[in-house]
Amino acid sequence: MENGLIHLYWGDGKGKTTAAMGMTLRALAAGKRVVIVQFLKGSESGEIPLLQKLGATILRGKPGQKFVFQMNEEEKAETRRQQQELLLAAVREPADFLLLDEACAALQLQMVDEDTLRRAVLEKPQEQELVLTGRTPAPWMLEAADYCTEMHCVRHPYEKGIGARRGVEY
Repeated sequence: MENGLIHLYWGDGKGKTTAAMGMTLRALAAGKRVVIVQFLKGSESGEIPLLQKLGATILRGKPGQKFVFQMNEEEKAETRRQQQELLLAAVREPADFLLLDEACAALQLQMVDEDTLRRAVLEKPQEQELVLTGRTPAPWMLEAADYCTEMHCVRHPYEKGIGARRGVEY
């Protein structure tokens, strides 16, 4: 059995989740048991139905579909509860490949318990491949990562008023 490694895709540029989803497809094609948690995401995303058909276990959802900064305290508490449940469910699920998409933001916004997330990463099963994504990782994430890739935005169509496009950004 090979040792699984920790991958971190982070930064202000597009492509973090896209890179992680590419790895997910590769793991599924190799017959791996794949679990994906998408923190703070609940709206439709094009890859989710296909990954489910291919056998990935996908845990996602967020009450209300608001950004955290738009939520009142009650909504934040409910979102925090749900995101923590997603993390705990993912850790209980047997997985050769675990993707914690937007784990950096979930932690930074205090939507998951840091000790629980840290244990999920640092005490993962030895053979499990684990991927983290997000804009601003905690220092311990940077230190733990075997692969550490920073995505930096040089230019984005949003700056020209072009919104997210189905099949490209979602």
